[in-house]
Amino acid sequence: MLRVKEDDVNAFTDLMRKYQPRLIRLMHTLGPRHDLAEDLMQETFMRVYRARKSYVPGAKFSTWLFTIAGNVARNANRSVGRRQEVNEVDAPKTPDTPSGAQLLASKAIDASGLMPNRLAEGVERAELVRAAVSTLGERQRMALMLSRFENMSYIEIAEAMGLTTKAVKSLLSRARVNLREILEPYVDSGLLKQEDDQ
Repeated sequence: MLRVKEDDVNAFTDLMRKYQPRLIRLMHTLGPRHDLAEDLMQETFMRVYRARKSYVPGAKFSTWLFTIAGNVARNANRSVGRRQEVNEVDAPKTPDTPSGAQLLASKAIDASGLMPNRLAEGVERAELVRAAVSTLGERQRMALMLSRFENMSYIEIAEAMGLTTKAVKSLLSRARVNLREILEPYVDSGLLKQEDDQ
């Protein structure tokens, strides 16, 4: 990043190449829609490039990058949320509108092609877990992603999210409890094994 700060285009290309897959994975979870993940990743890198002159090495570069990515995801969620509010005002209300749990179950089953008597495997299990993670609050999702997939410490997550380490521990604890509750029916029915909700 120090080379990028000095306008080294090759260094910026190297950073993008290194962090692109990680940011896309993060945006799939934090962003408002899967089809926007690459756009949000590009927006994150654009912000990094625009802020290059003010970059000061302190925490790890990835902590700084994921702070920016979190801000980009939050802005996108707010923007899409505002558009949905307008659309929902015009949408007719029906008595058979599914609850959140019903919606999660139907989304996971539709996406996986499960038959009632068949156990979910591989991709199907992953889709169930992804759908469950998507029901968590934004901050819980981000803390979970940074912890589980980026292997960041509590201190690094706290820096990236602008929280205390105690708040990060609390977020992660609540996220695990919430996931356990959401996935419990699938564990009980045999669709998921116990270790899938950890």
